[in-house]
Amino acid sequence: MPTVNSVLGPCEPKDLGFTLIHEHLTAGFPGFEFDNTGFHRKEEVVKAVDKLKELKTLGVSTFVDPCPMELGRDVEFAAEVSDKSGVRVVMATGLYNEALGIPPHFRGMPVDDIAEVYTREIQDGIGKTGIKAGIIKTATGGIPGMTETTSAMSKNEERCLRAAARTQKVTGAPILCHNDEMGPFGRETLDIFADEGVDFNRVLIGHACGVGDMRYYFDILERGAWIGFDRFGVETIASDKMRLASLIGLLAVGYDRIMLSQDHVGCWLGRVSENWQAFMDKCPNWSYSHVCRNIIPTLNKAGVSEGTIRTMMVDNPRSYFGG
Repeated sequence: MPTVNSVLGPCEPKDLGFTLIHEHLTAGFPGFEFDNTGFHRKEEVVKAVDKLKELKTLGVSTFVDPCPMELGRDVEFAAEVSDKSGVRVVMATGLYNEALGIPPHFRGMPVDDIAEVYTREIQDGIGKTGIKAGIIKTATGGIPGMTETTSAMSKNEERCLRAAARTQKVTGAPILCHNDEMGPFGRETLDIFADEGVDFNRVLIGHACGVGDMRYYFDILERGAWIGFDRFGVETIASDKMRLASLIGLLAVGYDRIMLSQDHVGCWLGRVSENWQAFMDKCPNWSYSHVCRNIIPTLNKAGVSEGTIRTMMVDNPRSYFGG
C-alpha cells in the first residue's frame, strides 16, 4: 500500500478523508524575502491554526498545499500549524511557471538533475527539516490579470514537466499542474507525460474551472487524468456561476474525476502590490471555507447527491494519492 508524506509523517491514502486539494498556507512571489515587511511568524501561526480548526469543524481532514519551492513554501510553518490544528497538511516539491518562477539556477539544469532535486525532497526531506514533500507541483502559462497569456509552453516549463514525470515514476507521488485559465496547456501537459510514461491516474490538471470549455474537459478526463475545480471564489478570473455551471454539467453526464478547492492563500509574504490587492478585493468569498460553506450547499440544491460530493472530496483524492 502506498503512503502519503504529510508534514507530520506518512499516512495511508485511505486515511486522508475529506480533502481540499489545492490551498496555500503561505505564498510569495520570488523576491519577497528582501521585502518581508508584513510577516510576523507567531501571529500568522495563530491565524492559520484558527482557520484550519474552522475547517476541521466543517469536516475537512486533509489540506494539500502545492506551493512550489520558490514561491514562499514553508514546511516548518506548515508542520506547526498542522500539529496545533489537527488538520493533516501535505506539501509539495516542484517549480512554478516561467513567468513568475523557475529561478535561473534551474533554467540551465538538465531534466534529470531537476528530477534528482524533486526526488530528494520526497524521499529524504526538504532542506535540513526532515519534512518530506508528498506531491509534485508543475506550472505552465501565467495568472490571468497578472501576466500575459502565452500561446506556447516554454522550454523551461517543458523540462520541469519532464522532471516531474520522472520523479513521479520513481517516488509514486502524484503530480498537480497549474494552468493559465485563459491559455491552458492541459492537453500538451498530458502529451509530455504520455511521452514519459506517467500513469494519468496520478495527474491532476488544475484550475480547470476557470476555462469553461467542455471540449477541454472531455479531452483531459477521457484520457484518465483528474481535473481541479480548485479556484472557487476567484471571481476576477471566472465567476463561481460559470464554474458551477461547468461542474454541474460534467457531473450530469457522468464525469466525476474532479476535485474541489479554492487555491486560497492564508498569508502573503512581502509587500502586497496595489494591483494584487485590487485582485483580491474583488474576491469577497475567497477563503478556505468557501467550498464547504457555499459551494457544496449550492451543488446540493442543484440536485448533486451527497454520494457525488463524497466522491469528489474523499474518494477521488484517495485514488489520486494511490489508494
